[in-house]
Amino acid sequence: MTYKILVTGGAGYIGSHTTLALLEAGYEVVVLDNLCNSSPESLLRVARICGKAPLFIQGDIRDHALLDELFISQRISAVLHFAGLKSVGESVRKPLDYYDNNVAGSVTLCQAMAHAGVFNLVFSSSATVYGEPTQMPIREDFPTGVPTNPYGRSKLMVEDLLQDLAKSDPRWSIALLRYFNPVGAHQSGLIGEDPNGLPNNLLPYVSQVAIGKLKQLSVFGADYPTLDGTGVRDYIHVQDLADGHLSALRTILQKTGVNIWNLGTGIGYSVLEMIRAFEQASGRAVPYKLVERRPGDIAECWADPTKAANELDWKAKRGLPEMMADTWRWQAANPQGYGR
Repeated sequence: MTYKILVTGGAGYIGSHTTLALLEAGYEVVVLDNLCNSSPESLLRVARICGKAPLFIQGDIRDHALLDELFISQRISAVLHFAGLKSVGESVRKPLDYYDNNVAGSVTLCQAMAHAGVFNLVFSSSATVYGEPTQMPIREDFPTGVPTNPYGRSKLMVEDLLQDLAKSDPRWSIALLRYFNPVGAHQSGLIGEDPNGLPNNLLPYVSQVAIGKLKQLSVFGADYPTLDGTGVRDYIHVQDLADGHLSALRTILQKTGVNIWNLGTGIGYSVLEMIRAFEQASGRAVPYKLVERRPGDIAECWADPTKAANELDWKAKRGLPEMMADTWRWQAANPQGYGR
């Protein structure tokens, strides 16, 4: 049986890599994306890489009529839900946009799924739902905390509503995938992370400094209780992350209820370690300055990925050198990203 998968936000960074992995694994793929933070060029390049193209529908998950029509016209087996706004800083400035898009959009999507009799859902969540954990590494049975920004709270709200949904109807099978810090790009250099405007995440900023697009990197906080004083995070290659989605999809197609899995490497790297590793991979200097901590940032955060290894037969395979080399290959070949 060939499953047809709806990927919301499938033209974005993680969505495009997962769309590619799905196509390569033999799934049929329908991508729904409003292109507010992505480019249709990513999907054209996905087709170049694997010789197969997803069906692309430009539209918004908040559009009831569009979703109803999509589920009627396409025999969807499961949904991978990536569509959402993701900038922490922007969420503080525009909280209503985040609650409308991320939370209300997820409600609309789930209503359309239920109406169509589609009950398999993989949700793109985040380690931000843990708030400020008191110990490391972070396990799935840790209590969720109080996220420090509307972006994180929107993710936790969607998790809560999906938990309630599964309790209300035993037909639902839901995976909550809590990512740590996705980095890297496809080894072809054809698809990668292409942020709108100033990058919000560390590695796109580092790579844009290295290529001369930005002047220097600001390192927020050098007085944390870590090895070198800078923040420590768990960075995971985006292709490992995509593989994690396929493993979660295969698992939920065989069971019901809600399952939660961390997707991380279980290894933490500091900001300065990341800069040095990138300089080594690229052969370029990355000028930086040490500045004050950002409110809400925590000293360290990394995953215990044991549960995913045991239950999904999945673990991250790509190390820091591959993350850096693939990021640099993408940035060097695409200095303007997808050229939006």
